[in-house]
Amino acid sequence: MNTDLGSQTLDQLQALITREKGSPLSPDGAAEAEAMLFMLARHGGRADTETLPAAKTPPAPHVVDEREVTILVADLRGFVALTATQPAGVIVSMLNQCLETLGAVIARCQGTIDKFSGDSITVLFGAPVAREDDVQRALICAAEMQVAMLELNLGFQRRRLPELYIGIGINTGKVMAGRFGPEAFAQYTVIGNEVSLASRIEAFSLRGQVLLSESAYQRGGAGVLVTEPREVFVAGKFKPVQVRELVAIPSLRLKVPRQEFRRSHRAEVRVPCTLQLIEGKTILPTPIKASILDIGYHGVLLELDYPLELQQAVKLNFDMTLVDYPVNDVFARITKMKHEEGHLLAGLEFTALSSETNNKLQMFVQLLVGAQ
Repeated sequence: MNTDLGSQTLDQLQALITREKGSPLSPDGAAEAEAMLFMLARHGGRADTETLPAAKTPPAPHVVDEREVTILVADLRGFVALTATQPAGVIVSMLNQCLETLGAVIARCQGTIDKFSGDSITVLFGAPVAREDDVQRALICAAEMQVAMLELNLGFQRRRLPELYIGIGINTGKVMAGRFGPEAFAQYTVIGNEVSLASRIEAFSLRGQVLLSESAYQRGGAGVLVTEPREVFVAGKFKPVQVRELVAIPSLRLKVPRQEFRRSHRAEVRVPCTLQLIEGKTILPTPIKASILDIGYHGVLLELDYPLELQQAVKLNFDMTLVDYPVNDVFARITKMKHEEGHLLAGLEFTALSSETNNKLQMFVQLLVGAQ
């Protein structure tokens, strides 16, 4: 039997068994299945029960093993705004389109969807089936997911629907893989600090951005274009963690389209505004006063009275009097905080806004740039 074909067939069987039963074949079971495939091929596809190896005792139902896995976590940006501004039917339709589109990319890259959690997806490369190029396929998957979201948003624009973006975090490390939970509800999954770290890294990603840990970069970064590392502090870690942004995979002519989103005119202004903090999926009612000093298509520079946490999600409210438009549906994330000449300044990047607000915002910025 062709060795590559046999290996591919065994991989497909493992994926099917995992999907249907919750866990893959044990190493002994995989060896037995491979022997059966060999014998079937040798006898022209006819099973000869006298020559096939005897079935072995099935493994214990809760076998857990330690293995290196690459974890990809993708989270929809702007879902809070979507639920606040769109009917339930529209929300369900858009979410299903996103998940279907992203699921197709994941399947093409041979990733395994570990779980859906509301508006986020966790994908595994290396469990239940391990391959030599797990990390590379994870990076390709992330880039292709962002390209797919760009194409999906073009369709949303034509239907006058709000755009959606995803932030992605990738980490590689040792995890415990197997079935967890009581027998009636046990599911195959992975657990460990490296899984949590992937989720923490994703939380730092902005819309359209792919961030990867240093371990993921070291194991799969050959041939990819990334930014210089930067340090972030994550919960559960005493020392800062280095992350890099994936920019492109030149050998595949694959570019993360986020780079295009950052190009924008910017204009100096002095516009009073208020912001509301977002905790989880809840918008806190207490307004915080601030002033917009600089505005572009994708973010603002604010002056604040007191500091806020980096990566804090907020909702912005202000008036664009030049175009006679009140803004109350812009969501953003704090990306920078600094003191300058006695003033406390905060840089924010938008994470979600309606199509109408986006059009008015661009008009507002263009009018300001033209007047300066």
